Amino acid sequence: MSNSKQDRSKVAGGQDYEVKYEAGKTGASKSEVKDAVKSVGNSRSAVEKRLTSK
Repeated sequence: MSNSKQDRSKVAGGQDYEVKYEAGKTGASKSEVKDAVKSVGNSRSAVEKRLTSK
């Protein structure tokens, strides 16, 4: 049985809807969100911290 429950504490950088959501939430561009995920990992709190610390 597969577990289809999403982990809301993570940002899936390869999923366009996740990147768009984070970009809209933080006011960053989609490429900035992807760069933040690559830089700090996929923890939502770390990504948001990185994006809002500009």
